Amino acid sequence: MSWTQSDIGDLSGRTAVVTGANGGLGLETAKALAGAGAHVVMAARNQAKAAVARAEILATHPAASLEVVELDLGDLASVRTATDEIVGSHRSIDLLVNNAGLMALPERVTTDGFEMQFGVNHLGHWALTSHLLVPLLRAVDARVVTVTSVARLQGRPVDPDNPHLRGNYAPWKAYGQSKLANYHFGLGLQRSFEAAGTTASSLLAHPGLSNTNLQSHTATEGGGGLVGMIGAPFTALAGMSTAVGVRPQLRAATDPGASGGELYGPLFTSNGPAVRRPLLLLPGSDAAIDTLWEVSERETGIAMDVVAALAEAERDG
Repeated sequence: MSWTQSDIGDLSGRTAVVTGANGGLGLETAKALAGAGAHVVMAARNQAKAAVARAEILATHPAASLEVVELDLGDLASVRTATDEIVGSHRSIDLLVNNAGLMALPERVTTDGFEMQFGVNHLGHWALTSHLLVPLLRAVDARVVTVTSVARLQGRPVDPDNPHLRGNYAPWKAYGQSKLANYHFGLGLQRSFEAAGTTASSLLAHPGLSNTNLQSHTATEGGGGLVGMIGAPFTALAGMSTAVGVRPQLRAATDPGASGGELYGPLFTSNGPAVRRPLLLLPGSDAAIDTLWEVSERETGIAMDVVAALAEAERDG
C-alpha cells in the first residue's frame, strides 16, 4: 500500500517548525502534523496569508495546536528574531521542515545582498537551522527535513568565488544551484550529526511535480521564460495535488523507518507514491559539501557548529 497521511503516528507532545507554512506544501505539512497531534510553529513571511492558513487548519482540525511566527528567510535579522522567539517559547524542538522556497525569479537580492534564490532557499534555512540546533539537540531523535527538487540535477555546486552568480545570472541556473545546495546541505548536516555522535538526523525530500502556488508565482514574476509561463497550466493538468505532493516530506519527517541521510520522493520521479529514492552522488560531492559549508559560514557569519550546540544542550540537561 502507498504511504499516506493516515500512516503518520501520534505526534502528541512533539513540537514541529515548518517554514513557508502559509501555503502550498508548507500548509499541507503543517496541517498533517497538527492533525497528528504535534504543536506546529508556522513560520511564514506573509502574516495575512499565515492567518488564513491557520484558520484553514483549524477548520479541519479544531483542536490543532498552532503558533504563527513571522519569518523572512531573505533577511538574516528576521531569521534571528524568529528563532529567538521560537527558542524563548520551546526548550526543545522535535522536527524542523525546511520547506519554503522561491523558483526562477528575475535577478534580485535579499536584504543582506545575497542572490535571492540562494539566499532564501539555502542561506536563510542555513541560519534558521543553526539558530535552532540547541533545542533540536535537546529533543530525542530530532529530525531536520530539507526540501530539494529534481532541478538539483541541473544545478552546479556553489562557486566560492561567485556564489551569487553576479554577472552570470540566469533564473533557472540560480534555482538549480539553490536546490543542489539544499541537497548538499541535508547530506552535510547528517554528516555533522554523525560526527558529533547525536541522535538527531537530517533527511531530504522532493515533491516531484506538485500543483502549488510556486509555479504561478514564477509565471507572475516573469523570470522563468517560456518554461515558467507554461509551468502553471501544465502542472495544474499533470501534477499531483498538494495533499499528495507533500507526502515525501511528511514521510521523511514522521516515518519511524526513515533514517538520516535518506531522500524521499515520488516513485516515478515527478509523480507517484512517496518512497525512499536512491542518492545520486557525483564525483566531488564531498568537496562540494565542504565548499558549501565554507561559503555559507562566510556569507552569513553563522557557523553550523553541531559539537558546540550538543555540548550546550547536554549542559542544560
